[in-house]
Amino acid sequence: MATDILDVAPSLALCGATVVVALDPPEVVAADVVLAGGRIAAVGTAPPGVPRRDCSGTLIVPGNVCAHHHLYSALSRGMPYRLAPPVTFTEILQRVWWRLDRALDERSIRASALRGGLDALRAGTTTIVDHHASPNAIDGSLDIIADTLAQLGVRSVLCYEVSDRDGPERAAAGIAENRRFLTRAGGLSRGMMGAHASFTLSDETLAEVVDVARSGGVGVHIHVAEDAADQADARARCGHGVVERLDRAGLLTDQALLAHCVHVAPAEIHAVADTGATVVCNPRSNMNNSVGHSPFHHLAPGLGGGVALGTDGIGGDLFAESQVGYFRTREAEVATPGNWPLARLADGARFAGGVHGEPLLGSIRPGAPADLVVLDYPTPTPVTADNLVGHWVFGLTSGQVRDVLVAGELVVADRRSTRVDETEVAAEGSGEAQRLWGRMDEIAAHGFTPERSRR
Repeated sequence: MATDILDVAPSLALCGATVVVALDPPEVVAADVVLAGGRIAAVGTAPPGVPRRDCSGTLIVPGNVCAHHHLYSALSRGMPYRLAPPVTFTEILQRVWWRLDRALDERSIRASALRGGLDALRAGTTTIVDHHASPNAIDGSLDIIADTLAQLGVRSVLCYEVSDRDGPERAAAGIAENRRFLTRAGGLSRGMMGAHASFTLSDETLAEVVDVARSGGVGVHIHVAEDAADQADARARCGHGVVERLDRAGLLTDQALLAHCVHVAPAEIHAVADTGATVVCNPRSNMNNSVGHSPFHHLAPGLGGGVALGTDGIGGDLFAESQVGYFRTREAEVATPGNWPLARLADGARFAGGVHGEPLLGSIRPGAPADLVVLDYPTPTPVTADNLVGHWVFGLTSGQVRDVLVAGELVVADRRSTRVDETEVAAEGSGEAQRLWGRMDEIAAHGFTPERSRR
């Protein structure tokens, strides 16, 4: 392996580990990892005089990327529910999530980002691509999330989901929030243009979303055909499917991030691939909402901009998400390639690295950002490039995360955050959850329906 040291003096050496240099294709070595200036300086033998951290017996892997998250859901765990049980996906939105997002204020946005970001970091997720909504607290909401994640030491890509479901004023405010944040983002945070889904966007709002994205030189992060209702609305609205509607609007580019893509036809799959857009599968969420299984799961190799993995707000554990996704995909197609989970995570890192201008993100190579996870993994068998996926699927868990580094800084050490008091974070989150749930009790199910929006 390369042993060249960058011009910056080395700051730390992680010594004695088995190192996963890359996920796709897998590359594994026994080596020290030398850090300098927030980057990987060398993978080989640490030179004398460099501060060392003993990693004997551990497995060092690139930090995971959650390519589609909703951090605002972090305080919903165990949330009481008193309305009639939802039966359809639209009812889940109306009775749960579109009530929760309207209850958010600045305090609960921050507490959600703090709790959700910390949980993700401690699970080995170093980059979060978040899709935010808070219709009654839009202005400055992305700053709150960016500042909170930066406080934790998490890398991020943020947007506000523009939607017409809460009226034209809030749609305009969402567009303005994205536009403003695109000029502000820096450090560990970057921005995209956000949109909820085709079925909550008028032609006029969709056109403005695309215009802001184009002028800002960024892609659009949007839900696509998560449920059949999205396709039905597009056909009723314009006589063709969701993908064609978005493509005709100019949204499908090689910078676009398309979450879910469950109810898509073969022709739509090829159309997405032709644009180079990145698809994000969210297997646990799709199973929980009973919306179906994305065909992109088993059509991923060489497809467009890649097929990444997200949690859709079900925590930030990409070890769990990649394992469940693999088993669900293999259930649907037994010929699923064995490297499926590693390739999906590599595609997520590739996308996030593109947004951050870091093409080596997701690898442990000289010059790459030092976003790393040290796993206390007492493996019963050797870890090699040939069998890494077997260890990943059947052996690795987020509970083995010992240390996490982002941009070369040890932000989790010996399973505890080095940046925040975890006891205080837990107490703040619990208190804000009680406040949030109390406000939700006063909010009725959302009245928006696709049919009403088309009148």
